[in-house]
Amino acid sequence: MGDAAGIGPELIVSLHHQGLPHPTVVYGDAGILRRAAKVLGLEQHITVVEAHNLPDNSTPPAGTIVVRNRWQALPDDLAFGEINAQAGRGAYEYLCHAIDDAQAGLIRGIVTAPLHKKAMQAGGIDAPGHTEILAERSQTQDFAMMLANHELRVLLVTIHMALADVPRHITFDAELRAIRLAHLACKQAGIAAPRIAVAGLNPHAGEDGKFGLEEQQVITPAIQAACAEGLIVSGPWPGDTIFMRARKGEFDVVVAQYHDQGLIPVKYLGVDEGVNITVGLPFVRTSVDHGTAFDIAGKGIADPSSLREAFDMALRMSAAPL
Repeated sequence: MGDAAGIGPELIVSLHHQGLPHPTVVYGDAGILRRAAKVLGLEQHITVVEAHNLPDNSTPPAGTIVVRNRWQALPDDLAFGEINAQAGRGAYEYLCHAIDDAQAGLIRGIVTAPLHKKAMQAGGIDAPGHTEILAERSQTQDFAMMLANHELRVLLVTIHMALADVPRHITFDAELRAIRLAHLACKQAGIAAPRIAVAGLNPHAGEDGKFGLEEQQVITPAIQAACAEGLIVSGPWPGDTIFMRARKGEFDVVVAQYHDQGLIPVKYLGVDEGVNITVGLPFVRTSVDHGTAFDIAGKGIADPSSLREAFDMALRMSAAPL
């Protein structure tokens, strides 16, 4: 469900009102979801039930949101759009419970609504975001964040860190791992022979060492090693043109070196269709590609398009053979 003070609950209710092609369970707070249905004027059309109130293996009626909550109930008067320690801790607990059930094979995949990092920290959890929590709790060593829409797939070598720290994390092992995960992500998307482009770290991909040596000393050797494994990989390409080439269909995925290099091109095309995917986990996980939108929470105007894309992507990825 994500952070209860944000737009996540409204998005979830909207999505269930639209109708979904596969049964779901929401890890979150039933009272908050009922409040969201009221905000949206859908309380007459949406029924929220606790998971333990349904018989095992039953399919709930249309318009029913099945909720599983192993944590405490949130207060009914929780303020919209404000950092709240209980909401932050709840978002963490819901995610952990979903991870545990995915690990146990009880659910097909996880689709996450946005959490708020400061609220989570106020609740006693110091984690950079969803991706790192997912990896740590599932004991996954090799993982990556990928953003995708109908025009681009972009996987990151480094994720949430200061830009000044990025160069020392651009290592041979990190590059090769990212390339392998990009290949895996495309295979999960049903692409038989993925074409992978690797962006350079520096302007003009270093221009033969004039603007930096990472391309020559680290990135190129990793690309060569991936090619030796049979992967279709090229680069390093200048970061200011490679995304345009991929968008035109020359490549299936771009490996970007740092957070903003990769995410700006995808989000510029529209956050309503973007999907955040954690690659390398032992289960499928997708997410919206936007935040909690505290400024519009509780107003009933949040657009569920990205959550719908994330849901549909999770179904496709969990069904595709590797």
